[in-house]
Amino acid sequence: MTSAQLTAAGSVPTAAAWDNPPAVAPRGTVILIAGRGEHPGLYERFGNRIASDGYRVRVVGDPTAHGKTVASQVQQLSTDPDLPAPRVLAGSDAGAAFAAALVATGKVRVDGLILVGLPGGEATATGIREWEWETELDERTACPTHQARLDADVSVRRGALTVPVPRSWITDGDLRRVTVPVLGLHGTADILSPLPAARERYAGAPVAEFVTIDGGKHDALNDATHRTAAAVVVLFLERLRAGADLPEIARWTPWS
Repeated sequence: MTSAQLTAAGSVPTAAAWDNPPAVAPRGTVILIAGRGEHPGLYERFGNRIASDGYRVRVVGDPTAHGKTVASQVQQLSTDPDLPAPRVLAGSDAGAAFAAALVATGKVRVDGLILVGLPGGEATATGIREWEWETELDERTACPTHQARLDADVSVRRGALTVPVPRSWITDGDLRRVTVPVLGLHGTADILSPLPAARERYAGAPVAEFVTIDGGKHDALNDATHRTAAAVVVLFLERLRAGADLPEIARWTPWS
């Protein structure tokens, strides 16, 4: 059974934690940065699932709202001796852009990087600034359970996705300067970060894999196919444990 602890500023959690079950030895750590308008508690489903496989999960808040605090939290967590290696920094939406910038500029040193819904060259697609909440909700996720949670959560900042990701994060997060293994996870139906522009950002990375979720929306970790997304993350983590060159553990073998 995993556990969750929250530290709070007022009623909004600033960090959340999920630990490996007592009977399962810790296998590594995932530090996740939330996206625009989100708070760490929204990743409970993901945190529990990854922790059940032995990985400790720490989630911090929205960097567009609390950039300095989030950067400080990530730096502390990445050097915490109580969190086992390999340590992987992850991010969703603007959190992915922020994570890429932290690692590419050397402000944070980790063993791997997972980027979900990474913004491409254009920070905000045409027409998004005029979105109503219902449209924003639909484009975040196609999972009815997560949609209902977002809709009922007074701590979710509505309209946050209509605000562009800071251009400096896109520029600083040049994946050609990231030397650790990178996993890109992206929905093919992501309107906020259209697939072609997002894919281009991974082209120059020294060690990177780009996985698309067929029909997936922007928040792949909380989409209708969240189980598949979590499985992709776990496979990446297991391969990273085997080596920085991501050796294959499972492969398709043809019948003839």
